[in-house]
Amino acid sequence: MNKTLHHRACHLCEAICGLTLEITHQPDVVPRITSIKGDPEDRFSRGHICPKAVALQDIQNDPDRLRAPHKRVGDSWQAISWEEAFELAAQKLWAIQQAHGQNAVAVYQGNPSVHNYGLMTHSNYFLGLLKTRNRFSATSVDQLPHHLTSYLMYGHGLLLPIPDIDNTAFMLILGGNPLASNGSIMTVPDVEKRLKAIQARGGKLVVVDPRRSETAAMADQHLFIRPGGDAALLCGLLNTLFAEGLTRQPSLPVEGLGEVQAAIAPFTPEAMSPLCGVQAQVIRQLARDFAAADKAVCYGRMGISTQAFGTLCHWLVQLINLVSGNLDRVGGALCTEPAVDLVASTSGGHFNAWQSRVSGLPEYGGELPVAALAEEMLVEGEGQVRALVTVAGNPVLSTPNGRQLERALDGLEFMLSIDLYINETTRYADLILPSTSALENDHYDTTFNLLAVRNVSRFNRAVLPKPEGALHDWEIFVGLAKAFAARSNKPLKPTLAPAQMIDIGLRQGRYGEASAFKLSLETLDQHPHGIDLGPLQPNLAARLKTPNQRIQAAPREMLGDLQRFAGQQPLAADQLLLIGRRHVRSNNSWMHNYHRLVKGKPRHQLLMHPDDLAGRHLQDGQRVRVSSRVGEIEVEVQASSDMMPGVVSLPHGFGHARAGVRLEIAQAHPGASANDLTDERQFDAVSGNAALNGVPVQVVAA
Repeated sequence: MNKTLHHRACHLCEAICGLTLEITHQPDVVPRITSIKGDPEDRFSRGHICPKAVALQDIQNDPDRLRAPHKRVGDSWQAISWEEAFELAAQKLWAIQQAHGQNAVAVYQGNPSVHNYGLMTHSNYFLGLLKTRNRFSATSVDQLPHHLTSYLMYGHGLLLPIPDIDNTAFMLILGGNPLASNGSIMTVPDVEKRLKAIQARGGKLVVVDPRRSETAAMADQHLFIRPGGDAALLCGLLNTLFAEGLTRQPSLPVEGLGEVQAAIAPFTPEAMSPLCGVQAQVIRQLARDFAAADKAVCYGRMGISTQAFGTLCHWLVQLINLVSGNLDRVGGALCTEPAVDLVASTSGGHFNAWQSRVSGLPEYGGELPVAALAEEMLVEGEGQVRALVTVAGNPVLSTPNGRQLERALDGLEFMLSIDLYINETTRYADLILPSTSALENDHYDTTFNLLAVRNVSRFNRAVLPKPEGALHDWEIFVGLAKAFAARSNKPLKPTLAPAQMIDIGLRQGRYGEASAFKLSLETLDQHPHGIDLGPLQPNLAARLKTPNQRIQAAPREMLGDLQRFAGQQPLAADQLLLIGRRHVRSNNSWMHNYHRLVKGKPRHQLLMHPDDLAGRHLQDGQRVRVSSRVGEIEVEVQASSDMMPGVVSLPHGFGHARAGVRLEIAQAHPGASANDLTDERQFDAVSGNAALNGVPVQVVAA
């Protein structure tokens, strides 16, 4: 028996923390993981680790994880060969498109797609051959307003300013809980120490949230806000900055600020207070404190994305940073300059080039909002979706009105899933193709290095051997592409392996052969703890992708949506509103199938303020029925003074008590799905992003 040490980054969330893994080897025995610890020499995460990383061994050893292609035979599953699987998928998808058109096949890609570079580099090698306009992904239940705002203002959806958390003196967080998420659209390992460092150097942390979250609990100031009211608060802040002369002349090339100032003039803190539940004088003082700070940054995340005015919120966040002089400034919001730069190597994208068939929702970057997915399957007529390809996704639990989506999936002619599990969604598939595990794969973080609070780079070599007969995810897409191209008689271009593609990107990038770093895969292999390429620096002006190379402060889409916002009415005072919740042990629904991540106190309950319980004659711990326009669930209720009165909270990703699911540990901790309550008719009108927060619900005794 011998042991080897390996270094790589965790792939389970955006923090990409460095790990040290100990692997034990014995003759004629599969190598096994005996230790996972934080890597103190990692240049970025500095030894930090969270419980998710320790559970990597549970994922690797999970008996429920599929390890060969499986075909549905009646109500059972049969393992088949890769050759048979590829031929079956190609034959079914080609036949459906021949009979009903290219758009009769839809695609849904889940969140793990950006955590595995094989999916990033090669999924479109096959999916692109389908030439369908019915492309969907988790982006439109999570972060689409971020990308659309950057596209409209800066000319590229990936040109995303990131909080310079290590240098700021005032951080304002709306709709984010980085202590639970480890950062999001802000790759920031060891975030708690970084937030405490702001306070230690005399700075201030302010969190706006309908729940006193883990991050809010450590903040210098926490403001409760009515769900969906963030746009009102942000309008009041921006109005105050203009009205009280608290703006700074931006050093960036900008056009449209005069239009913004005129448009925002009616949205005073006094007018906005009833819409957000924050007193006018508190809004004004917050604006003054933000403007008075030497270095400040406003950061909004998922809580403000997943609401009816999500894109408006992110536009206002960018404007607050811009007019206060904190955009593209050290200590404010800065764009990362990654070693493999997707901004430099891709086009800016497009928006509203086509719309969904039934509801006319706009596409962004070639994808339609997932709120339209179920209706595209259910509504009959020309262009109806009759087949679906899912990639590393579980939309039944992660997209609005999951029960409606179940009905839609049940009526499909064919469904192909590239996935590791038979879960709440893939149980409807006719064919499931599982890849190797993450630890059997190489990996490079093209996405999260783009969102990092420092410029960093590392290459993660596989730490476990590829099992005999298994395929990496990129090899699965190559196999599908070859089978489909042969059937459709379409030419197929040759492709490189993902590692070769990354090597080219590194060599040709800003830190490549022409720089002092001379980055390549060979260089990164010599630095197993990663390479620190330096702090974020101002760079936005030179990287703008707008036609005139100027920031567009007043996109017509946003000025128009401001008028829609002005026409809304305050909600009834007794209306209960549902919001989501995240826990550091749970990132996606499939993380509920590992003992290390579900152990401890249950975390699936509905949180509710004691006064709301008393007003409905309910007791702490009682089982309650929660209902919305689209459905109802039963769940235990937990009294929590951390909740804003009138607001209830249910975590994402539960709801495992469904027939046919093969996730033994998850089914022992089933909980209830918040997306059995969320409404596919509630979405951000600009982007089509699902409005998962602020859903009106009723709560009664079960």
